[in-house]
Amino acid sequence: MKNNRNRRAGSYSRRHVLQLLAGTACACCGSVHANKLAYDLTATEIASGTWAVHGRSEYFTLENGGNIVNVAFIEVPDGVVVVDSGPSRRYGEALLQLIEKTVPGKPVLRVYNTHHHPDHFLGNQVFDRTVIAAPQQVIDNILAEGDGFADNMYRLVGDWMRGTAPIAPGLALEGDSEEIGGRKFSLFYLSGHTSSDLVIRDDQTGVLFSGDLAFYNRAPTTPHAQIEVWQESLQTISALDRELILPGHGLRDDSGASIEQTADYLDWLHRGLSEAAASGLTMNEAMALPVPARFQSIDVVQTEYQRSVVHMYLTLEDDLMPLIDVK
Repeated sequence: MKNNRNRRAGSYSRRHVLQLLAGTACACCGSVHANKLAYDLTATEIASGTWAVHGRSEYFTLENGGNIVNVAFIEVPDGVVVVDSGPSRRYGEALLQLIEKTVPGKPVLRVYNTHHHPDHFLGNQVFDRTVIAAPQQVIDNILAEGDGFADNMYRLVGDWMRGTAPIAPGLALEGDSEEIGGRKFSLFYLSGHTSSDLVIRDDQTGVLFSGDLAFYNRAPTTPHAQIEVWQESLQTISALDRELILPGHGLRDDSGASIEQTADYLDWLHRGLSEAAASGLTMNEAMALPVPARFQSIDVVQTEYQRSVVHMYLTLEDDLMPLIDVK
């Protein structure tokens, strides 16, 4: 037991080193790229009057400015509905310009934040706070962690973040649907990727906006994950009537493959790390375990797998080897 505790203590310190390294991109280096800091956003119509703005299947870098997320906007009879606002004020401004170009003359009536991860809400300040909506738990999470997320994004992508401040939604959602501008949207309050994950369905087109509960050909992120709860949410999404899914990251999904792929990956990840912890492997040894061939083509899988070890391994060890109070 003492040897295991020492090994775990070593893993714990490495965990914090890795977490620090994950956020140590030089913010001042952003000025080198200052003349290039323009998000080249394009809108792809995925259903009638519904546009996706696809992010890159990458991790945050000084080159991509945090543009790794899928956001969307929908033309409704009286205006526009937006799903997520992107990773920075500059992104939010580019998104609003794209909306005004694509759907000229129509006001933004609603902005949904699907959850509190920074790439999904740090563009909020461009929009009127009174039209930004999310479940109360998402609002609470943004209020609790938004400053820390913004600080870390400044470190990761530098000058792209200039002028960005975390703004929480002004409206807490409660009902199972909303009619916005003459269009009905169904709302599903789930969790697992974080403590609160909002899924939205446009009931006219059948497009389902899954947030980060579903990833497609891009490895899932797990800093707040509860894997068993996440799997239950995926089962719920799978049973919903829909025409297609726009996942939080990756390609549009017409068949439900994003749900199957995410569920498969999470099952392997949780079982594999649980078995590694039960076998007494250190965190570094767990990081060196091979990723199965069926996931090798998924973007950033090696990076996200290693980050998931950092996020999950200590808890798995604690569950297997609880401290014993010896009196």
